[in-house]
Amino acid sequence: MKEMKKIACLSLGLMLAVPAFAQEKEEDRVKESGLVLRDILESPDKGIPHDLVQKAECVVVYPSVKKGAFIVGGSYGRGVMTCRTGENFTGPWSAPTMMALEGMSFGFQAGGQATDFILLVMNEKGARSVLSSKVKIGGDASAAAGPVGRSATAETNAVMKAEILSWSRASGLFAGVSLTGSTMRSDGDANKNLYGKELSAEDIVVKHEVPAPPSASVMLAELNKISPTRKQ
Repeated sequence: MKEMKKIACLSLGLMLAVPAFAQEKEEDRVKESGLVLRDILESPDKGIPHDLVQKAECVVVYPSVKKGAFIVGGSYGRGVMTCRTGENFTGPWSAPTMMALEGMSFGFQAGGQATDFILLVMNEKGARSVLSSKVKIGGDASAAAGPVGRSATAETNAVMKAEILSWSRASGLFAGVSLTGSTMRSDGDANKNLYGKELSAEDIVVKHEVPAPPSASVMLAELNKISPTRKQ
């Protein structure tokens, strides 16, 4: 009888530990995303132009994608997206929704180094597409490699027309990168792990069903400092 009780207690402990571990894992991903974003946005010569952040409706960060994480038709990178609140995406930044990036080719592994990817969603059509469904970059949403440098000009046709702009950073090298052909979607399992219940990207960003977790404080503080509301 005592052995049965021990087994029952051990099983219960494991059942409670798994959700806690899963939540901690997602919290760490949100924290790392915030640190990556802050590092890149505050870089005086290699960062993303702030005027693009001020015009963006959503920001997506995929931190530390490791060698072998992308296999054609296989696994995917995981990250975080925050969008502006309000009916027309003009307000402060939302609680984060977890995101997945799929279908990358070997050419984007940057020589096998750990790579950070940052994407800006530049208009309402692109934002609503990303929030509501799986989006093929360059197909469902037009895309371009983002210009590099805080003072870089963003007035090129490709940049001005793109719904999604993207960058990568590996081994200290920061550059605009084309993610055309990749797909981006909400990661429902990761959202459940982070918030403790089933939530879609729209539930989090548009319906505001949950507050931002403390792990998102760095990301949201950085974005609200640079661009508290969208520049028209």
